[in-house]
Amino acid sequence: MSFLLMMVIIFAIMWFFMIRPQQKKQKEIQNFRNSITRGQQIVTAGGIYGVVKDIDEANNTLKVEIANGICIKVDRGSVFASPQVVQ
Repeated sequence: MSFLLMMVIIFAIMWFFMIRPQQKKQKEIQNFRNSITRGQQIVTAGGIYGVVKDIDEANNTLKVEIANGICIKVDRGSVFASPQVVQ
C-alpha cells in the first residue's frame, strides 16, 4: 500500500512541476497564434522577423512581409512570438 501511495505522490509532483507548466505555455502560444492580426510584427520559429500582411483562415497561413515588397507565406503554427515578447 505504501508503494502505491509513493507512486501517486511522485506522479503528482511530476505533473505539478513538469507537465502543468508545459501545458500552460502551449496554451499561451496557441492563444497568441489565434489572436494574430494584420500589421502585427511576428517572429517565425525559423527566426524570421516580419509584419503580417494577410491572413488566410481557410489554409491557416499568413502572408508575412520580411522586407519592403518581399512577402513569404508561412504556416500559422510556425509563428513563435511577437518581437516585444522575445526581447
